Amino acid sequence: MAANIKSKKSNPVKSEKPSPYSPVQIKQFIDEVKAEFFKIVWPDKKMTLGLTGVVVVLTFVISIYLGSVDLLLGKAVASFLR
Repeated sequence: MAANIKSKKSNPVKSEKPSPYSPVQIKQFIDEVKAEFFKIVWPDKKMTLGLTGVVVVLTFVISIYLGSVDLLLGKAVASFLR
């Protein structure tokens, strides 16, 4: 005897997730952001000024380098095209 197997379509119960734009979800997100924000360890004034100085000096050095390379390559191309 052949077994008569019926395939039953089961309706999986969909757990309805609230919209990410609902006020409850937005409030939860803001609360999580605040919690993470308070975990930040900010650098002190001396460290901030030191790192800012490094950035300014490196920017100046790199701009001088790139400007000189541009000038030299421009002159080389100009002399080559004459």
